[in-house]
Amino acid sequence: METGPNEPEKRAPVAALLVRLEGGSSLPGACGKSQYPVPSGPVPSPAMALGKLQKVLISDSLDPCCREILQAGGLRVLEKPGLSKEELLREIRDCDGLIVRSATKVTADVLEAAERLQVVGRAGTGVDNVDVDAATRKGVLVMNTPTGNSLSAAELTCGMILCLARQIPQAAASMREGKWDRKKYMGMELNGKTLGVLGLGRIGREVATRMQAFGMKTIGYDPIISPEASAAFGVEQLPLEQIWPRCDFITVHTPLLPSTTGLLNDSTFAKCRRGVQVVNCARGGIVDEGALLRALRSGQCGGAALDVFTQVNGQALSKAFAPQTKPWIALARALGTVLRTVGKEVQGSVQVCTLGTPLRESGSYLTPAVAAGMLAGGSQKEVTLVNALLLAQETGLKVTTTHSDVDPKPDSTAGLLQVSLQGTPHQATGTVQGSTPVLQELSGATFKQPAPLCGPVLIYRANASEPSVLPVLTGLLRKMGIQLQSYHSSGMVAGEQWNIVGLSAPLSDLGGLKPHIMEVFQLYL
Repeated sequence: METGPNEPEKRAPVAALLVRLEGGSSLPGACGKSQYPVPSGPVPSPAMALGKLQKVLISDSLDPCCREILQAGGLRVLEKPGLSKEELLREIRDCDGLIVRSATKVTADVLEAAERLQVVGRAGTGVDNVDVDAATRKGVLVMNTPTGNSLSAAELTCGMILCLARQIPQAAASMREGKWDRKKYMGMELNGKTLGVLGLGRIGREVATRMQAFGMKTIGYDPIISPEASAAFGVEQLPLEQIWPRCDFITVHTPLLPSTTGLLNDSTFAKCRRGVQVVNCARGGIVDEGALLRALRSGQCGGAALDVFTQVNGQALSKAFAPQTKPWIALARALGTVLRTVGKEVQGSVQVCTLGTPLRESGSYLTPAVAAGMLAGGSQKEVTLVNALLLAQETGLKVTTTHSDVDPKPDSTAGLLQVSLQGTPHQATGTVQGSTPVLQELSGATFKQPAPLCGPVLIYRANASEPSVLPVLTGLLRKMGIQLQSYHSSGMVAGEQWNIVGLSAPLSDLGGLKPHIMEVFQLYL
C-alpha cells in the first residue's frame, strides 16, 4: 500500500523494532509520549541475529517520528527519499539498516552493494518490493509492520469508494473552474449496491465492515480465509467467476503474487457488470492498467480509483481522460509517430521539450505519450500510457524531458511541444488549436499554416520545383474514391518541401506517387 503524501500513518513500529534489535532504549521520550507501541512478539537478540547497528538509511518518505525514534535509540539516520537506483547503490554501501515503503525496490544488486547491511524494515504490509531470497542468502533480516497501516489503508479505500460513487473529485474540479453543475455530479447511492472484496485479510475485512454501514452488500474471495470466518464479519465468499457479474464495486486487497498479477484484466472486465467501479489501494499490477484503460474508454468500467501503479505514471492515466489534456496527449503521441516514421528508427535518445507556462506540469503525461507514439506499430505488445516508458527502455529508446516557460511565439496562449531525435536533424513541433493537434514544424521546415494531425494522413517530401505531385495525387484520390480533406505544405529547405495531406481514408497503393517525390509515409493518427 503506497498512500498519499499527506496521509497520517502509523509507520513508526518498524523504527521501534530496529531500536529493539539494536539493543538501545525502549523509547521513553523518543517523540514525547509516543503513540507507537513497540511491536510485540519474540525478537532475536542482537548477539544472535545482528551486530551493533550504527547507521540506518530511510529511502522513502516517512513520518518524522520514525527518524526521531531511531535517533533516540542512538542510531545515525540518513533520510534520503526519492533516490535513483544508482544513488541508492552508492548510499547503501556503509549502512547497517534500511527502511523503505513501496517506492524503493530492494533488489539483489542493492543487497549486494550493501556491504554492512544487517536488516531491512518495510513500513507497511507485505515485503514484495524486497528480494527476500537474496536477503536471506546474505543473512539480512527482513521485517515489516503488517498491522501498522491497516486502518489507514481501509479508510483510504472507503474514501475512494465514496469519491467514485458521488463523483467528488470531478465536482470539486468543476467548482474550482467557477461552475455549479449539481445535476451533472449527482452520482449514486451506495445503499443496496454490491461490493466485491478480493482479499479478506486485515485491510479487506476492515473495508467490508465499514462499507456495510453504508448499506452495501459485501461479497468476497480469499483462498486462505474460510467461508465461516468471513461470514462472521458479514462477507459471503464466492468463487471469482460468480463475483465478477454481481459487483457494482470491486476493491482489491491482496499481495502482488504471480497468481494475483493482472487479476483484473481484459477477460475479467468482460465478465463484470457494465459500469463496474474499481478500487486498488493494494499493489500496482493487481489491476492490469492497460486493460483498465480500455475498459474505461469502452464504458465497461465506469470509474477507477487507484493509489498504486505498476510504474509511477498514474498522472498519465488520469490525464488521458481530462478534456483539457486529451488533445495534448493526442499531439504528443502523433509527434512521436511522425518522428519515428521520418527518422526511421526507435532507438537512441528522444528529447521532449515543453514550452510555455501552460505546459509547465505536463511532462509527466506527455512524455509517455511521445514514447507510445514512437513505439506504435512495432513488435512490442500493445503500447499504452501505462507501459510506454518501460517498453521504450527495453527497446533501447531513452526519452528525456525538459521545460522552458519561454514560448518562442509570444502571442501563443497554448504552448508548444517539441520532440527531437538527438544526433539527427529530425525534430517535430506542434501545438493544439481548439481541440485539434497540429504540426507547425518538421525537420527544420516550418508550415505556412499548421497541419492537423488526426485521422488518415499522408506525409511526403518533394522537390519544390516538381509541379506534378499535386495533380498526380488528386488523380489517385479520384480513382480510389478518397476525399482530400486538408493540404498543407512547408517552406523550402534546401529546395525541398514537406507536405501533409489529410484524407478521408488511407490510400491502398502509393506506387503512382513515388516517382514524383523523394519519400512518402502514410499514418493513421
